Amino acid sequence: MPLTGQIVVVTGGSRGLGLEMVLAFAAAGADVVIASRKVESCVALAEEVRDAYGRRALPVACNVSDWAQCDALADTVYDEFGRVDVLVNNAGMSLLYPSVDQVTEAMFDKVLGVNLKGPFRLSSLIGARMAAGEGGRIVNISSIEAARPDSLAVPYAAAKAGLNALTAGLAQTFGPKVRVNAIQCGAFATDISKAWTPQMWAAIGERNALGRAGAPHEIVGAAMYFATEASAFCTGATLALDGGWR
Repeated sequence: MPLTGQIVVVTGGSRGLGLEMVLAFAAAGADVVIASRKVESCVALAEEVRDAYGRRALPVACNVSDWAQCDALADTVYDEFGRVDVLVNNAGMSLLYPSVDQVTEAMFDKVLGVNLKGPFRLSSLIGARMAAGEGGRIVNISSIEAARPDSLAVPYAAAKAGLNALTAGLAQTFGPKVRVNAIQCGAFATDISKAWTPQMWAAIGERNALGRAGAPHEIVGAAMYFATEASAFCTGATLALDGGWR
């Protein structure tokens, strides 16, 4: 088990891709911190982790768009465990809008707060402590929108492009003891896919070399690669995990 005894923090960890990564990390021997806005979901998943894998699991309520809550999350984790070995900045969100001129300041700030400000603050706090200690790994969950923006996801695309730049920059900032990489995800059939129309499913198949959306568990291989010594000579990289998007 490549993560035995290590401490892994996953934001947006109570559902979707975050949930899949939490379970995989625990199965690989890690103690996990599950952070999300809805603490009830974090508590339920923490109980599942303890029952299934016998690992420590700490649920923490955190809205990563709030600077002070990011600070509180970092303090809580270090008070409980004394260190962090892996930080996964997975929390993300996008808001629908009828046209770009209808995006309000509040909408724009919310999208950039969750997708960019939060990862910056948490990476800055935890990455600095990693670099001052025994090192660690930071994994940012990005999106294909960063490279191929959709007309109705422009603020989200800009935030994820910023996250890719953050990945490269912090790899230089915190190296050589901390490795920072990103997974640039395509369409995954998580709980949000329940709202997809048949036309959206068809479009995903047509734009994708594999002809389908990703299954949630298919994030795990890439996440484990960056979270472990399997990627010992890899930092500042952005890995496309999109089924061959075109």
